[in-house]
Amino acid sequence: MEVANRWSNVEMAGFHTIDELPADLSGKRALVRVDFNVPMNSGIVSDDTRLRAAVPTIRDLRARNAAVVLLSHFGRPDGKVVPAMSLQPILEPLSQLLGLPVRFCEDLEHPSRCTENLGSGEVLLLENLRFKPGE
Repeated sequence: MEVANRWSNVEMAGFHTIDELPADLSGKRALVRVDFNVPMNSGIVSDDTRLRAAVPTIRDLRARNAAVVLLSHFGRPDGKVVPAMSLQPILEPLSQLLGLPVRFCEDLEHPSRCTENLGSGEVLLLENLRFKPGE
């Protein structure tokens, strides 16, 4: 018995795959939900597999001149800021994998303040979304 992909026949209004996006995204921000819930050991990423999995998408969007904003969660801080669950330690390994600095935004109340001056090809990682109640 063949099992069909449950999304194969579903049109997700307003969402596009990366292949459907225009070749030039200059002046646009690409909001990308990534899975950076990576194993850590003493505040250091111990397995970067999930970071490496996101690199092709980030590179493709940068090649199209998009400003790339990354959203992720880490652990279960239950809507509270827990420093040990910050995404800050991911910046350096992600920057190394991409070969460029990745900016970081701690302001989950007003993330647009962090994205206002984000230029084409730049990458910004938002703080752990689960620091926000309700996430």
